Amino acid sequence: MSESAPSPARGGAPRLHAPQLTGRRWINTGGRELSLADLRGKVVLLDFWTFCCINCLHVLDELRPIEEKYRDELVIIGVHSPKFEFERTVEAVDQAVERYQVEHIVLDDPDLVTWQAYTARAWPTLAVIDPEGYLVASMSGEGHSAGLAGLIEDLIAEHAAKGTLHRGDGPYVPPEPVEGELRFPGKVIRLTAPGHEGNLLVADSGHHSYAEYDPSGARLLQRIGSGERGRADGDFAAARFAEPGGAVELPPELAQRVGYDLVAADTVNHLLRGISLTAGTVSTVAGTGEQYMIGASDNVAGRSGEAGRYSGAARAVKLSSPWDLAFSQPTAEVLVAMAGNHTIWSFDPAAGTIRQFAGTMNEGLVDGGPEEAWFAQTSGLAPAADGSLIVADSETSALRRLDPATGEVTTYVGTGLFDFGFQDGPAEQARFQHPLGAAELPDGSIAVADTYNGAIRRYDPATGEVGTLARGLAEPSDLLVVGEADGLPAHLLVVESAAHRLTAVAIADQLARVTEGAQQTSRPATRIGTGSVRVRVHFDVPRGQKLDDRWGDPTYLQVSATPPELIAAGAGGSEGIDRTIELAEGFDSGVLHITARAAACDGEPGGEIPLHAACHLYQQDWGIPVELGADGPAVLDLDLRGAGG
Repeated sequence: MSESAPSPARGGAPRLHAPQLTGRRWINTGGRELSLADLRGKVVLLDFWTFCCINCLHVLDELRPIEEKYRDELVIIGVHSPKFEFERTVEAVDQAVERYQVEHIVLDDPDLVTWQAYTARAWPTLAVIDPEGYLVASMSGEGHSAGLAGLIEDLIAEHAAKGTLHRGDGPYVPPEPVEGELRFPGKVIRLTAPGHEGNLLVADSGHHSYAEYDPSGARLLQRIGSGERGRADGDFAAARFAEPGGAVELPPELAQRVGYDLVAADTVNHLLRGISLTAGTVSTVAGTGEQYMIGASDNVAGRSGEAGRYSGAARAVKLSSPWDLAFSQPTAEVLVAMAGNHTIWSFDPAAGTIRQFAGTMNEGLVDGGPEEAWFAQTSGLAPAADGSLIVADSETSALRRLDPATGEVTTYVGTGLFDFGFQDGPAEQARFQHPLGAAELPDGSIAVADTYNGAIRRYDPATGEVGTLARGLAEPSDLLVVGEADGLPAHLLVVESAAHRLTAVAIADQLARVTEGAQQTSRPATRIGTGSVRVRVHFDVPRGQKLDDRWGDPTYLQVSATPPELIAAGAGGSEGIDRTIELAEGFDSGVLHITARAAACDGEPGGEIPLHAACHLYQQDWGIPVELGADGPAVLDLDLRGAGG
């Protein structure tokens, strides 16, 4: 996260010139090199992002209407600052800009030079520069669109009056359109419904639709959705999706009862959609269309219980980037990989209800029961023969297991948010790099779409060993075991997302053994002191809101570390966002994992909260690499929110 820049709102500190923009190259400028001087007269918004980060993808969508509304006065610059090694490659960044339809200029910053200049500490971080080149605000996390719009309006009015605002076209040059039958496909399933037996259904995410193919995957039979980004129910030609993800087929008797055959994850619309193959229609079955955002609007209408779990009528509860789906036979429910808030949810089509099933919404890798486990951008779900679910937990580069009967979560392979690599061998030593999909093989082992390694890996629970089935693939995002039903040798059908195709991969008896090593995310470390260190989180209540202290302290802080032994005292969660922790002796570095929350409601400071006021939960997670030294500061300052305060 970026520390908020000194500004008049923080005690009248002097204005700061924005640091220069330095990187490897510019994208979407038609080959033109740019500097801040070239943008003088414009309001400039820097968006520090990396394409693995779901919160960064949320911000891309939040910025689209702002970009359109202020196109004559505002220049948005996406500063791509990678977390994973794969994200440093030129080709991967170009693919991501195309995949997510980024319609502004992008600075490729593989060595985090501009990231460091703006003291960014987390993805996403935003920074606002005024038309005279001064840094006026910085903030981290998502949910800042309202505050940003207000700030941009103020800057436009101020600099129009001063004569320092330049209206007109910015430096963005759109790329040439790319055509093809599939565009960045994401997930694939095999259909069994009458009239569709054996056909393949592919989430054609870049075309905002689903594509039904014949069993060979060679012939396109029909398209579900208009192909235009949007949100609309109706027949297959009129319905609209936004970057849809996985789908799951319902058992025939349940499908007949509810009136649709498939449940589909409409990821960017934050919805679940029902698809009737018989009627040829799409309907909305869960979600409001608004995002449940960690760091912004609280889903108060759906909250239940002491633990703040969410449940209720499926059409009344906000969702957050549902990415993949699987049907749980033991519970007769659809389990949802809710990537946007690092959880698993459960949708009951018959009852029309949805509930938070497993995960705390804290981002990380922690095993345990449904109210103890931590996930990180759950991206792939696959049923196993024993009734459990296999989970591809992408941001921890982990392969995990979920028991739908108990909600218990265990980890097969993976160690944490910042650990990845391409390493075969015993599970405790093996490493993946941002896997997005998995499937159980006929022998009970598990194939993994190891996306950022461009590989298909295999984990054998019986031996605890990981090996490599295939490599050299273009961002494999899902896989399907095929062949057995046709009397052919079983093989894998792999979604090669960045190659826009389906690819057959043999299931070999002999695995390659790759030993390219384990890696850790490399980011500039924050220097702090040894012994006692105060963790102090600043929260500026947005205009028109006040802290919701009706039931006690409305703020909360959770602190942990990698390795856990780094914190000798003060770890864990409790009320308040100001705490002193004791760091253990014998460590010179580590990572602090910090989560801060604050609750506020619409109302005026000093007044009562109105009876039916809208209430909001603000949350931010940080993973901060730290270096310890006796000369380091004894206070670590963080900002929970920086816009609109």
